[in-house]
Amino acid sequence: MHRTIFIDVVLLFLGFNEAQAQDGYFSDWFTRVDKSREGQPHWVTPVATTTPRLEEEYRYDQLWQTDSKGFTTDNYDGSKGLELIPFERVQVIFNVPPYLAHVDPAVHDGFGDVAFLVKYRLLSANEEHGNYILTAFLGWTLPTGDHTNGVLHPVITPTIAYGKGFRNFDLQGTFGVGLPTADTNVLGRSYTWNNAVQYRMFRKLWPEVELNSTFFQDGKNDGQKQNFVTPGLILGRFHLWKRVGFTFGGGFQIATTRFHRTNHNGILTVRFPF
Repeated sequence: MHRTIFIDVVLLFLGFNEAQAQDGYFSDWFTRVDKSREGQPHWVTPVATTTPRLEEEYRYDQLWQTDSKGFTTDNYDGSKGLELIPFERVQVIFNVPPYLAHVDPAVHDGFGDVAFLVKYRLLSANEEHGNYILTAFLGWTLPTGDHTNGVLHPVITPTIAYGKGFRNFDLQGTFGVGLPTADTNVLGRSYTWNNAVQYRMFRKLWPEVELNSTFFQDGKNDGQKQNFVTPGLILGRFHLWKRVGFTFGGGFQIATTRFHRTNHNGILTVRFPF
């Protein structure tokens, strides 16, 4: 099978030669994925909060976001995409650029930004050995959006993610900071703190409540804070075919702070873990 030069260079950098790549690395891929999953809690990924767990899946989200003028934006894909576990403690996420369709005639429709995320799992234990996890993230957002549907400069987002389970309950959370690579005094920094509390019912039902908070420093929103309460429900994982599963759910974001850029936002999420 033909592979790109990029993949060959990466494999050589990591110490794999051609034979090892064909006979070992790729042939053992799903064995590593299963081993990685076994060493962490088996919760489900929340609707809005990024899970500290490592997952291999394809994910599509649909968002309906209403701004302060009452105009709704349809966000197709929600900056989700392909999630892979190339190593036991590492996950990489290739986010497909979302397509933003605006009801507001003054705003142009178009694609959003390309983004990538790398997770490194620092600590973890499954339900039989402690039921916890601690993971570091590093995200990149590139200014590829059409018109005003993206950022002006690249943004780097380091994040720490955590989770702890208590029987059928679990708490998953993240804290990260968005750091523009230029014009910080104009664009500002954003500190994002998300927490989701879930309860597992009848093995496949996961009702949850999330708190999605953002704190702004510098820029036009300097000193402001925004918080959403997001009740939601996730169903899964259901078996489809061989390794492929199916998980879906949704949530509704309600602003609880005076300052908010959107409100009454609907979220639909569909995942195909494999």
